Amino acid sequence: MRLTGRRSLAGEQTVRPSRLSRVWTAVIVTATLLLVFELDWRTGSAPVQHLYYLPIILASLRIGRVGGILAAAASIALYHVANLTIIMQGYREADVIQIALFVTVAIITTKLAEDARRLHALAMTDDLTGLHNLRSFESRLNVMVHEARRTQTPIAMFVLDVDRLKAINDTYGHLAGAEAVRLVGHTLAATLPADAVACRYGGDEFAVAIESCGRLRAQAIAEDLRTAVQELSPTLAGTNMPPGTLSISIGIANRLAQPEMTLATRAASDIDIGERLFRAADHALYAAKHQGRNRVSAC
Repeated sequence: MRLTGRRSLAGEQTVRPSRLSRVWTAVIVTATLLLVFELDWRTGSAPVQHLYYLPIILASLRIGRVGGILAAAASIALYHVANLTIIMQGYREADVIQIALFVTVAIITTKLAEDARRLHALAMTDDLTGLHNLRSFESRLNVMVHEARRTQTPIAMFVLDVDRLKAINDTYGHLAGAEAVRLVGHTLAATLPADAVACRYGGDEFAVAIESCGRLRAQAIAEDLRTAVQELSPTLAGTNMPPGTLSISIGIANRLAQPEMTLATRAASDIDIGERLFRAADHALYAAKHQGRNRVSAC
C-alpha cells in the first residue's frame, strides 16, 4: 500500500516475544542447560563448558534481562555441581574467568537485544503522536486484509484529519498546531478499541483500520472518537482553550472482502484491497468536510 501525496495502536511499544513463545524458550533453555551439564559432568572439559553460553544467549534474546540472568545463575550452579573440585580445592583462574563470562554474556546479550527492540520500535513509530508510522501501518493492514479475505469478515478503514488546523497555526503558531496534532493522536490511542491499528501518515492526517468491524460498530467508534476530540479542553502553546477548539472529520469505508465474487477481485492482492479501502475512506472524508466538518461520513 502506498498512500502517496497526502501506528493494535501504539507503535512506540517495543516488540517482545509472546508469553507462549517465552514459555517454550524457557523449556528449551532448561533442556539445553541440563544437556550441557550432563556433558560437563562426564567430560569436565573447557570446550564443553563453553556450551553454557548457548542457553544464556537464547534466554537473553527471547525472554529478556531476567531470563538471561537466571540462565547465567543456573549455568554457574550447574558448573559448580559438575566440577566438584571447585568446592573442595578452591577456584582456579580458569574457573573465575568462566563464571565471569557467564554473567558477562548474559548482560551484553540482553543489552544488545533491548537496543535492537528499541530501534525497531523507533523505526515503526510516529515520533509526534506515538502511533504507528506509515510503514508499520501498511504492514499491519496487509495482514488484516489477508485475514479478512480468508475468514470473510468485515474490515473498517477510517481516514480523518484535524479541522481548521491552518487557522490554529496562523493564530497561535505552528507549535500550537503540532500540539493539536499530538493531542488528537493521543486521543485516538486512548479512545480506539484494542483491535484497531492507527497511524499518522501526513501532517494532521490519520488512518485507522479495525478488523472484524461492521458498519454499525465502525460508525459508533467514529462518533465516540469525534466526540472525545470535541470535548477536549486543550492547552496549545501555553494557552488554555475551551472545549470545541479542536474537532476532526472522519471518513469511513467498510466492506466484506469476498475474493470469490469476481475474477478481478480474486486477482487483487491484499495491498490492492488496502489501497481501495483507503481511497474510499478518503473520499468519504472529503464528503464530511464538504458537509461542514466535525462529522462522520461513511461511503
